[in-house]
Amino acid sequence: MADRKGATLSICTRCRAEGKMVPDDMRPGYRLAQAIYAKFGDSEAARSGMALRGVRCMSQCKRPCAIALSAPDKFTLLFGDLDPDEHADAVLELAAQFADQPDGLVARADRPEPLRAGILGRIPPLSLHGDPIDPDFSIPSNFEPS
Repeated sequence: MADRKGATLSICTRCRAEGKMVPDDMRPGYRLAQAIYAKFGDSEAARSGMALRGVRCMSQCKRPCAIALSAPDKFTLLFGDLDPDEHADAVLELAAQFADQPDGLVARADRPEPLRAGILGRIPPLSLHGDPIDPDFSIPSNFEPS
């Protein structure tokens, strides 16, 4: 089992439907955060020691609702296109899977169905060395940023 310490599920509370101005507590992102929070205490993700937090903006406005899973020395996984009325259980299931992976990567086929699509990115940890770092890429010694 992977070290689960420091794993965090972040939920964008400001996500809103495109072009819709509604009070903050009616925004889809806020509703997703509330739905996840309501189920979090009884989830495997919570039992794993994962932290849960709301984030005021994750800059994924074209792909709301957005969540991120992060932990020291693991890839950060970023997802969008989530439905606050349908996807809380799937997010919590993925969070538990993430906590169990030594590198944080959860294969597409192993993710809950609603999270097999909608991945916005997987950001490598700063501590990553070796595969999948591209060993053939190096910055020339005479490189000067423009």
